[in-house]
Amino acid sequence: MITQDIIQKLWDAAGIGNVAVWGDDTMTIVPPDYPGETAGKKPLVILKPIVLVNRYELLDFALHDEELLINIENTLRAAGGQVTRAPKS
Repeated sequence: MITQDIIQKLWDAAGIGNVAVWGDDTMTIVPPDYPGETAGKKPLVILKPIVLVNRYELLDFALHDEELLINIENTLRAAGGQVTRAPKS
C-alpha cells in the first residue's frame, strides 16, 4: 500500500465513515458503527478520518505532513501490514 493513497481515501471518506484496511491491500469505507468484521474476516486496521485528516484545510497539507505519514505507516506495520511512501515529486 502507498501511504498517500491511504490519506486520499481518508480524505474522501471524511463525513461518510471510517476506512478499513484489509490484508490484501484493499480499503473500504465502513460506517462509524462497523462491528469490525465482515463475513468472518477482520481488517488489519480501521482508520478514522475525523481524527486523522479533518485538521487539514487542504488535502495537499495532509499528503505532505510527516507526522501523519509516520502515524499511518506505524499503525499499519504494527497490525502486520506493509506500507511504503510514494516518492516525492
